[in-house]
Order: sequence, then C-alpha cells, then structure tokens
Amino acid sequence: MRDLLPSTVAVAVAGPDDWVGELLPAEQACLSERAVQTRRRDFAAGRACARRAMTGLGLPPTAVPAAPDRAPVWPAGVVGTITHTTGYCAAAAALTTDVRSVGMDAEQHHEVDPGVRRMVLLPEEEALCARLPGGTSWPVVLFSAKETVYKVWYPVVGTWLGFRDAQLDVDPDAGTFTARIAPARVDAATVEAPPTTIVGRFVVADGLVRTAAVLPLG
Repeated sequence: MRDLLPSTVAVAVAGPDDWVGELLPAEQACLSERAVQTRRRDFAAGRACARRAMTGLGLPPTAVPAAPDRAPVWPAGVVGTITHTTGYCAAAAALTTDVRSVGMDAEQHHEVDPGVRRMVLLPEEEALCARLPGGTSWPVVLFSAKETVYKVWYPVVGTWLGFRDAQLDVDPDAGTFTARIAPARVDAATVEAPPTTIVGRFVVADGLVRTAAVLPLG
C-alpha cells in the first residue's frame, strides 16, 4: 500500500508474526470468545499493523479497539484504515492535521459472480468494464475502490454509503480511479463540506487488487 498513498500517510503491511501477535487489553475486549480462528488472526494482524503505522508517525503504539459496527477506533488526532484478505493485511494512519480521511482495501484478483456484479456495479460501470483493457477483472477493481471510498466517507460523514451511491471512472494507464458520490447522499449529509468526489489509486499485482485514497484537508 505504500506505493498508493502520499508520504504523509504511514503504512504497515503484516509480516508472518503479526497474524499471531499479542493484542492490547482494549483490543482483546473487542473479540468475542466465540470468534473463529480466521477472525482472530485478521484482527491481530490488523491491530499490529495499525500500531506500527502509528509509530511511523512518531506516536506511541496506542490500542485501536473496534466500535460496535467493527470500525477501528483511532486515537484523537489520528485517522486510519485497516484491510485484510486471504494472506494479506495492511493498515495506514495519518494525522488529522495532514489529511481529513484515508481509506484502502485489498481483494483477491478473480472473476466476479454475476449476482455480485449486479449488486455492485451501475449500468455505466458495466459499460466501462467492457471498454477497459482485457486481462484484469475490472469488477473486482471497482468493488475494491468502492470499499475504499466507503472507508474514506464514513469517518467524515458518519453515514452508510452503498455500492451504488458512488459512480466510478477508471484510468487504467495512470492507475487511478475517481468516485462521484450520488447527489442525494451528499445533500443528506449533516457535516460541513461532505466529499462529493474521491480520487484514489489502484494496482493489480501478485494475485491481489489493492486500492487506496485520501481525502485532503479543505
């Protein structure tokens, strides 16, 4: 993820030890005793990466517990994001004096079930996928980008954003995407200056699709 985010954002990618790392008490309290092993490993790796990203900002490795909706709860003055998929986990953190919000996502690069495509893609995006170069599962790229857009949107606006509430365009040569938020969602926001457009970057390599974006200040 380091290649997708500006230098003001600290990034940490999980190594082998992070998946079985120790949790801080506030983090451990967020895990149910009935949590399956996969959930425990993902949670441990995500929190290890989150704390390491904060040390990259010169901050102490503070606990990052989970809210009731499972969203990470970052310490005051910090914005961040965590993602994990099979065999991959990463976290990013930035100071609120540098960026307004940050999001990222990683997905396995594979073909998408037709039912998922109908749920995720707008008709304009289906047409876009048909025009883009072959060899890439563009529906996965758009799915991942929309996950990233939601992670940017939610900490700022505090409301749910559906897959079809953002229309994406992709520049395959530049490795960038642009998401335009549905006007109805923007008009319904109660915060000052809700984002109307979110621009991010993506890369497809090593069997993964990775996407990331920041919302700048101002």
